[in-house]
Amino acid sequence: MWSQRRVVDDGLSARGVVRDPRSPGEVCDAQPFLLHAARYLGEPTERLCPVCGRRNVTNVTYVDGDRLGRHTGQAKATSDLVEMDHDDDEIRVYVVEVCQGCSRNHMTVSLVLGNGPPDLVGRE
Repeated sequence: MWSQRRVVDDGLSARGVVRDPRSPGEVCDAQPFLLHAARYLGEPTERLCPVCGRRNVTNVTYVDGDRLGRHTGQAKATSDLVEMDHDDDEIRVYVVEVCQGCSRNHMTVSLVLGNGPPDLVGRE
């Protein structure tokens, strides 16, 4: 998206947690509302769950922003973000990977969208 900034990819931390033999009980704890959002609002992927290996994970995208009103904290389709990108100054977006089989969940990416001023951090 044209205004994408402050992107944080948490993929490496997810791999580290999965490789820890003590982790399955800690990562397979998706709340019912997250499983519901994955089932009805999530976007399927072709990636197998790294914990159970039986089902493909689903991406659930949540939005948060000061001016989103009732939409803050809601799951949204990626196609909805394109319109929201132009309508708001700053929208924080969080993508959570969910396995509907074993309830594994992990935030994979966070970023900021919107037509607000560009980040000037690190620029001279």
